[in-house]
Amino acid sequence: MTATLADERTGESEIELAGARLVLDPAGALWWPAERALIVADLHLEKGSSFAARGVPLPPYDTRATLSLLAHLVARWNPRTLIALGDSFHDRGGAARLGEEERVSLAALAQGRDMVWIAGNHDPEPMPGIGGRHAGELTLGPLTLRHEPAEGRVRESGAGEIAGHFHPVARVVVRGRSLRRRCFATDGRRLVMPALGAYAGGLNIRHAALAGLFGGAFDAHLVGAARTYRIAHHACLPDR
Repeated sequence: MTATLADERTGESEIELAGARLVLDPAGALWWPAERALIVADLHLEKGSSFAARGVPLPPYDTRATLSLLAHLVARWNPRTLIALGDSFHDRGGAARLGEEERVSLAALAQGRDMVWIAGNHDPEPMPGIGGRHAGELTLGPLTLRHEPAEGRVRESGAGEIAGHFHPVARVVVRGRSLRRRCFATDGRRLVMPALGAYAGGLNIRHAALAGLFGGAFDAHLVGAARTYRIAHHACLPDR
């Protein structure tokens, strides 16, 4: 099955999640106007240095690139609260490997706002020297923010959830060419964020581990250069 972005796109970057109005930023972040909260997921800072320590050479610039993108988002939205939904560092020693320039960048991001680091499976404990506060999860209004989606709880409680962990991507065919893009995945009650990290991979939304979170129809909002594009999940293709 194929789909065209021109046919499927909505022209809107706003969605509603459990009654909360949210804005999808095409860089892969989420803006919550009512809370003045900017939400990002899966930065995986210092993934390059983690791989290098295991003998896998990668260019050591992923943290700088990711923090530069995050700084751009903070400048655009000027959030009161900046929330990172876990796996902000690729491993428990990631913060200790930060360079001085990256530490200065992190301090600037946290200055004058509430910086919340949600626990992830890669970074379950508070990281020293990065500022902000650490939390297992965070509930704001009708939404609970956590790293891994809590299977079943969203439908049972009637509340909404924003999570990361799965790094969703969608594959579509546009004018005969296959495109694979990071995406938001949502059914109006649960939203799974794309990974923001420069070296973060992705899991196709047609994979059972991701599709099974929704238990029915849901949409992928593909990130583009200047906007997002809504594609029904069944119009997206599995990876070959």
